[in-house]
Amino acid sequence: MKRFLLVTLLIALALTACAPKAGESTASVLKVGDKTYTPDDLKTLGESQAKFKDVTYVGVPLTTLLKDAGIDPTAVTIVKAVASDGFTVNYESALFSREDTLVAYATVDGPLGEEDGSFRMVLPDQEGKMNPRQLVEIIAIP
Repeated sequence: MKRFLLVTLLIALALTACAPKAGESTASVLKVGDKTYTPDDLKTLGESQAKFKDVTYVGVPLTTLLKDAGIDPTAVTIVKAVASDGFTVNYESALFSREDTLVAYATVDGPLGEEDGSFRMVLPDQEGKMNPRQLVEIIAIP
């Protein structure tokens, strides 16, 4: 019985140590170059809209985000979008430099759904695989 109580106590202590601290953000972040962004950070960069599959998304143009991260979009040949599951998509300049290519953080109806994660790429008029969900990193390749 003492052994059971001891093991239970140790498990409880371990779980407590892993829990977020009061005031600590559990929001996902997006890594772009050497910077990281939360959805609130993207909101400060302005708001644009783009429609994909009858959903209007709210976000920031990819080129605006690259510039804010200190990356010159004209010096980039490929942008790689990386999802949380490791799925990647490469965009050539003709796609990533469009004004309607967004890094979305919401829809016009509210926050992104759980399946989208905190961020998703939105490229109107492109097939689904070009619009990855659960975006965690954007890599600019010269």
